[in-house]
Amino acid sequence: MGSVEKPDLVSIIIPCYNRAHFLEDAIESVLRQTYQHFEIIIVDDGSTDNTSEVANSYPGVRCIRQENRGVSAARNVGLRESKGNYLIFLDPDDRLLPEALEIGVECLHAHPECAFVFGLCNIIAADGSLIRIQEPLVENDHYLALLRHNDITCHSVMYRRDIFEIVGGFNTSLKSCEDYDLYFRIMRNFKVHCHNKVIVEYRRHGMNMTGNRAQMLRGTLAVYRTQRDYVKGNKQYEEAYRKGIRHWQEISEGVNSFV
Repeated sequence: MGSVEKPDLVSIIIPCYNRAHFLEDAIESVLRQTYQHFEIIIVDDGSTDNTSEVANSYPGVRCIRQENRGVSAARNVGLRESKGNYLIFLDPDDRLLPEALEIGVECLHAHPECAFVFGLCNIIAADGSLIRIQEPLVENDHYLALLRHNDITCHSVMYRRDIFEIVGGFNTSLKSCEDYDLYFRIMRNFKVHCHNKVIVEYRRHGMNMTGNRAQMLRGTLAVYRTQRDYVKGNKQYEEAYRKGIRHWQEISEGVNSFV
């Protein structure tokens, strides 16, 4: 008799800095998944609240505590310590919908050429009530779309582990937009796929990093500068590049809004 193939392990990495009051919600959203072959790794990034206590109250959840080094460093620690074939980086104030892992795994199986797959999000308030649903994405050239505007909610992305061996982890020199930077590094050379299914709830509250418009603009412009050489000579990319910078400048001025 042939051996039965084991299901692919999915690592859910949750970096957490002083978000203990939301963390239980995030962990519970993973435990409710229809796809149950996963591991949860919490990286307590020097929290002064009871983040580690909340994480350690769940049997099977691994909690790694470090001095505060920022979200990129925390994600990289989780990446190094994880064992999954596939990875999701979930923030502690957000939640996965029950079929998120199942949809991601099935999509990666269906698209073996893709470095990652991603979906859509519901925007929710601090109390969990629905604000709005993200509109479906129709752009086929995802790198081109990313130059215009980042429509990818980072927690809706499921990565293949192998891609990090090629492009590296999150850029620890960035204080914001580190996910944006990673998308660019991957999408310049590798295919990705959007399945357009709502799989995550993105929570808006007073402490979101996106609320610091000046910091977000600095981070975004730093990321855009890394793309100059790649768009040069391609008129369509150059136009999208300029449009993207204008878009983020308008966001910093309050003309447009984030996700």
